[in-house]
Amino acid sequence: MTSASSSSTHADPAANSFQVDLRGLVDLLSHHLYSSPRVYVRELLQNAVDAVTARQALDPEAEIRIRLSATAGRVTIEDSGIGLTAAEAHSLLATIGRSSKRGGDHGLETTRREFLGQFGIGLLACFVVARQIRVITRSARDPQAAPVEWLATDDGSYTVRELPEDARREPGTTVILQARPGAEEWTVPAKVEQLARDYGSLLPYDITFTEGESGGEGSGGGEPRGITDRPAVWDRPFPTPAARRVALAGHCAQLFGFTPLDSIDLDLPVAGVRGVAYVLPEPTSPAHRAGHRVHLKGMLLTDHADNLLPDWAFFVRAVIDTDTLRPTASRENLYDDETLSAVREALGARVRAWLAELAASEPERLAAFLSVHHLGVKSLARHDAELLGLMLPWLPFETSEGSMSLQEFTAAHNEIHFTRTVEEFRQIAPIAAAHGLGVINAGYTYDADLLALLPTVRPDLKVTELDAGAVTERLDPVATSAELALAPFLSTARTRLEAQGCDVVLRAFQPVSVPALYLDDRQARQERDRTAALDSADSLWSGILGALRGSAPRARLVLNHNNPLIRRISALPDEALTGTAVESLYGQALLMSQRPLRPADSTLLNRAFLGLLEWATHSTDSQEGQK
Repeated sequence: MTSASSSSTHADPAANSFQVDLRGLVDLLSHHLYSSPRVYVRELLQNAVDAVTARQALDPEAEIRIRLSATAGRVTIEDSGIGLTAAEAHSLLATIGRSSKRGGDHGLETTRREFLGQFGIGLLACFVVARQIRVITRSARDPQAAPVEWLATDDGSYTVRELPEDARREPGTTVILQARPGAEEWTVPAKVEQLARDYGSLLPYDITFTEGESGGEGSGGGEPRGITDRPAVWDRPFPTPAARRVALAGHCAQLFGFTPLDSIDLDLPVAGVRGVAYVLPEPTSPAHRAGHRVHLKGMLLTDHADNLLPDWAFFVRAVIDTDTLRPTASRENLYDDETLSAVREALGARVRAWLAELAASEPERLAAFLSVHHLGVKSLARHDAELLGLMLPWLPFETSEGSMSLQEFTAAHNEIHFTRTVEEFRQIAPIAAAHGLGVINAGYTYDADLLALLPTVRPDLKVTELDAGAVTERLDPVATSAELALAPFLSTARTRLEAQGCDVVLRAFQPVSVPALYLDDRQARQERDRTAALDSADSLWSGILGALRGSAPRARLVLNHNNPLIRRISALPDEALTGTAVESLYGQALLMSQRPLRPADSTLLNRAFLGLLEWATHSTDSQEGQK
């Protein structure tokens, strides 16, 4: 009894079906799944193409016909496809989630791979613009079946009825949309034609568009215009490579709105991908994710796929056609799975191969590319070892011998010095060039990081930051007798600049017009910062910082013995005037280096300037007094 009671208590409940609010579903589609109502044209084309594909599988000799037409408020598409019976119309057109293209349904599994539709949403997507959808269809699989009308409205109701034999004589389907209030703009003929061309230009069947009603004589429709434009421009034969480049450039201008620097073929037969990548003619940020144009079996899937190419290929916009990549549920982007990851890597390899080919055989074209995109390439090369090895030798840098690639620069210099600031480079570059010292300006974005990585690509090269000692060693020494003769002058100069943490040395260098050169390096700057901190620290920190005093070299003021002004100053008999002149030389060299002035430097400049004015006016007063 207990068992019987238990069985009675837990009897299986009756099965129930979900009730779907069509208005709510349409709102979900239009506001959350699809980016725009424009996708309804894609759904119409997709269903027509899939129907024709199924008809071809059933009867390869059948006529192929897809006709699209539009008037204000009404859109019609007619195809000579497989058609439907009344039972199929009930089952397929009004059942959400079911697709006639799924393997095993209605004997179409042999052509499943050729279909565009995959998610079974079907005509319901057209309700984003339609208040009523009317379908007139006749089955090609069942010649005895009568034509069928399926009529649905956006309140969620539909009817199916058989029509007289002459309602549709040939197998196929006609779909008629009536626009709902507020959506009429999407059914304007010019808009429908533009959307059809955008979505369907690469579809495998000829599709025509007519402004007005289509459907034969007396319809009043205009002249049919072709929608499809096959084969794709990258698959067409051309008499010469130059003619092909011109055609691709025109295609890019029409599609993306710019004339490309170059084009790169993206041909992956194994992956079912064909297309082309266009190189942008203007600089763009590596952080900008370009939108690529992807066709799925000829139908435009998206024109803003940002996961098709590797991030480092920011300098191209691609357009491809594929039959292997999976779309997302909205069919407006690519599903990021293992297949897409493999295709992305393979497409990236094609772009790398293009760069390698330019580097190997067409340096002029590579130079043109890098003149536009070098900053972005430099940014990514810091984190991409393969791209670094490929591009670093060809990237342009500002050097003491002019702007050139590292390939050219390292041909003359096995040891490379670089400066971390533009100002430091501009001060030292003329002198370095005159004395055979190879210096690169690493003051621009990413350059210092790349130079630090250069030995990983070229282990034979030594790369070091420029320091005052390296420059001083390259300058010509002054004869010992001459330096001894100028010892009092040099002693006065060193005493005057001791407070600035600057040494004074005498050298002979070119150009002669430069009287003094201020040399500084990172170690010297760190030592000055440590000294400044020591001066302002309390007793505890003073002891700690004092213990950390190192033997780092200080900044140097290099006086040019070849310069006539230096010779005249060194011969001045007045020690005070000599000191003021040295301070003026220090200030002028510091200003030429364009470094920020410390308070002590500003004080020195003011003192030297006023001292020279006082000396000049005092000399004038003395001369007038003698008169």
